[in-house]
Amino acid sequence: MNFDYTDDQKFLKGEARKFLEARCTPAVVRGVLDDPKRSYDEGLWKAVAEMGWLGASIPEAHGGLGLGRIELCAIAEELGRVVAPIPFASTVYFLAEAVMLAGSDQHKGFVLPKIASGEWIGCFATAEGPGPVTPASIKCKVEDGKLTGTKIPVTDGDCANIAVVLATENGKPGLFFVNLGDGGVERETLTTLDPTRGAAKLTFDGAGAWRLGGEGEGFVLMEQVFDRAAVYLGFEQLGGADRALEMAKAYALERFAFGRAIGGYQAIKHKLADMYVKNELARSNAYYGAWALATDAAELPLAASATRVAASDAFWFAAKENIQTHGGMGFTWEVDCHLYYRRAKQLGLVAGGAKVWKERLVTQLERRNAA
Repeated sequence: MNFDYTDDQKFLKGEARKFLEARCTPAVVRGVLDDPKRSYDEGLWKAVAEMGWLGASIPEAHGGLGLGRIELCAIAEELGRVVAPIPFASTVYFLAEAVMLAGSDQHKGFVLPKIASGEWIGCFATAEGPGPVTPASIKCKVEDGKLTGTKIPVTDGDCANIAVVLATENGKPGLFFVNLGDGGVERETLTTLDPTRGAAKLTFDGAGAWRLGGEGEGFVLMEQVFDRAAVYLGFEQLGGADRALEMAKAYALERFAFGRAIGGYQAIKHKLADMYVKNELARSNAYYGAWALATDAAELPLAASATRVAASDAFWFAAKENIQTHGGMGFTWEVDCHLYYRRAKQLGLVAGGAKVWKERLVTQLERRNAA
């Protein structure tokens, strides 16, 4: 059994790497980081749309490339390597997946082409403050097609055109489309550790809302979207972790102390070895998640949770140890280590932090063992 990419997928991955290394240099990332008025790089977003990546898993009938989910995982890994400052995850992993999962034919025909072309940027608004999202924590309400309440934080909510919002209707949780350009929506940009990925507080006061999926299905649909997004996010984290390891290794071979490269010292060797082991563990779980996602396997909730836990741990550890390997230089603004540490922390909180996904993993293992 082949657990690796096919030759065609490897070719796609290689071309994506070439493109992003040329178009998404550290200078591009820093351009967004240093400018408080920008939450993403418009030029890169347009270029990615022209490459067709926004529609990689969207069917051709709805304006996408129809490549498949494994191909999107390959693209996600390369986006993670360069910590791309664009709202790709919110739009493709969350919004597009939600529409393909629960949207009507009318929804799909109207929304998916706008995603694939880059015309629309999306966000997925579920949290209403600290702590995990549960049915009891939902305070946003929809009455007579009008949404009221507050969502915070919302990744890419500061630049999105459309949001999918978790709210209650007749006391039952549901997912609702909200056009953020219409009236009844107030945005407040939030300051986060990673300014290359925007975040906002969204306040709704009678905003128009249209339900996605059936009545009362909102929480179940949210978890299904999270499972799909967790796999893609895991590949982004894996790409970032691999790049952090490469940076640490390169510096360890060129930095000399006491007449020898620091990579020759046992302490540095151990750091690099530990990074490599965690990255490979994350890779095996990510491949498991990709298989479950591509085949609509019943194990997807378990595989997604394992992917998320392993990838979050690997990226955070690699980003942290990359800084340590660089020593005093690693803490400076001029060195790129902090770009990966920022992104590792940001991605580790999207769709729930490590504690949430560990609990989901344990729950899925208990269900499997009880079956």
